[in-house]
Amino acid sequence: MFHMEKMEVGDFPFAVELANTMDWNMTTADFEFNMRLEPNGCFVLFHGQERSGIATCISFGKVGWFGNLVVKETLRGEGAGKLLLKHAIDYLKNTGVETVGLYAYPHLTKFYESFGFASDIEFSVLKGKPEVPTSQEGAKEAKQLDVQGIIDFDSRCFGANRQKLLEAILSDRSNVCYVSTENGEVTGYVSAKVNGGMAELGPLMCRVTREKDAVVLLRTILSRLYGLEVFIYLPKKETALLNVLFEAGFNEDFRLVRMFLGSVVADNCLCAAESLERG
Repeated sequence: MFHMEKMEVGDFPFAVELANTMDWNMTTADFEFNMRLEPNGCFVLFHGQERSGIATCISFGKVGWFGNLVVKETLRGEGAGKLLLKHAIDYLKNTGVETVGLYAYPHLTKFYESFGFASDIEFSVLKGKPEVPTSQEGAKEAKQLDVQGIIDFDSRCFGANRQKLLEAILSDRSNVCYVSTENGEVTGYVSAKVNGGMAELGPLMCRVTREKDAVVLLRTILSRLYGLEVFIYLPKKETALLNVLFEAGFNEDFRLVRMFLGSVVADNCLCAAESLERG
């Protein structure tokens, strides 16, 4: 018999081990970060007394994001994944979420469609060690006084207020962020979460009409991440940004499909995802 419980600190070793059976390279810090942002949005599925699966999600007002979903291989096909997904959707809707987004492996889109999710656009997951020239003019390193402008700009582009996420990223001095402005107004930004010799690049947000800003922001932050192993999640349609990454030595690792249950968000901007767990 399956039953669900809220993830606790003592579940982290299990969550990390299970997630990494999927080659996700997750650490305890990843689950700590998710739980700090959404304390009640991380779940463990039990089969009797045995931990058997995990799922995470996060709410941003009317928009929520469904993240990790992993079930022990021996229990796949028994309905465990459906229980985890339904529990997370119910949780998000009870917080006031109207649209739920996620990134799905292409072979799993039918599974999510059975819950009402619809495919949006295809994303590339790329990794590499940046080899780029020194940063270009036009992007400046973000300061504390830029934070609120970045949050407001991101809210208009993304379609929901991600303040709790962005403040957590921008307040960490290990991370880096660059911003482009015009007449004192934010026109785009990019950030990267840095942990040791690795970095997760994103979010990157610009208006669709400001592709040149996005290219400058991407080149600038890549120069700052020189020598690190960097991951980035970018729509396949953003060819200008993909070309920058390929020129910098990146390769596509695999592809995902962005899906939504409810209205599509972030469709009026040029973007790279913050993460696969949080949109």
